[in-house]
Amino acid sequence: MSLPATFSAFRIHKDDHGHHSGMAPLQVDDLSPGQVLIRAQWSSVNYKDALAGTGRGRILRRFPLVGGIDVAGVVVASSDPAWREGDAVLATGCGLSETRDGGYSQYVRLESSAVIALPAGLTPREAMVLGTAGFTAALALLRMQDNRLTPGHGPLAVTGASGGVGSLAVDIFSRAGYTVHAVSGKPEQADWLRAIGASEVLPRDALADTAPLQSARFGGGLDNAGGPMLASLLAQTVGYGSVVSAGLAAEPSLEMTVMPFILRGVSLLGVSSASAPRALREQVWERLGSDWKPAHLEAICTREIGLAELPPVFESMLSGGSHGRTVVRID
Repeated sequence: MSLPATFSAFRIHKDDHGHHSGMAPLQVDDLSPGQVLIRAQWSSVNYKDALAGTGRGRILRRFPLVGGIDVAGVVVASSDPAWREGDAVLATGCGLSETRDGGYSQYVRLESSAVIALPAGLTPREAMVLGTAGFTAALALLRMQDNRLTPGHGPLAVTGASGGVGSLAVDIFSRAGYTVHAVSGKPEQADWLRAIGASEVLPRDALADTAPLQSARFGGGLDNAGGPMLASLLAQTVGYGSVVSAGLAAEPSLEMTVMPFILRGVSLLGVSSASAPRALREQVWERLGSDWKPAHLEAICTREIGLAELPPVFESMLSGGSHGRTVVRID
């Protein structure tokens, strides 16, 4: 197919004028090298995107780069026979908006290894309501199940429950048969959290106790905060329960004793969505398009924007003024 001479992208710069970002015209030859060229249809906004777009986090390894760690669209050209024109695909992580141009662009060129076939059970828009956030939540559940966690261990706590990863985890975990206790500092979102699958909504001070070992009340859970909340969650987890650490919204440090590990056999598990091996990414996306597909995607998608509307959304996210997921329509 014929390609336009130029197309629109949201590009991030750091130069003599400091850090700045915005819409810019690009040509295909301006994009990072790769075997697969896609016409992007949808992307999303993650906390990492907000940090990259504003320069408040050291996300990009080189400049300039197109932002956006997620993308879904259709293949328009490929030098790899594994991908053909017209294939519906997605990509998350894999260096997008870190070491190579990302998904905030009408055209995106990717290494073939980063491309995942769009699951039959998802539309491109649904895939980007999920994006890195949904992939992280599902990867966390897979890690816990691989560690023999079952619904019988007890309810799973999800911290930062009103955020993108948290809200999707509430839905995915409950869909998989687990009881979910959402932990949130936004009491005004309590009814919304219950509507997407939480059986209980707890305030942040439910995880404020600093005792090294506390009454066991959770089978485990997903923590997006780090710091004292993660330590308290581990101290309140039942024997042989599992907790996944997926974020550091509060702080990256973790001060605690080894008591939950040696007295209860609690497991602390990690997930790295950006660098997950291809086979694992395919497995998780297969589940997200089938039995783990959230039942409340439209309720979790609280905002839809165009590329030019990204800057104020970044500011809102970093100031704690957003909840759920924001999808980006690539015009």
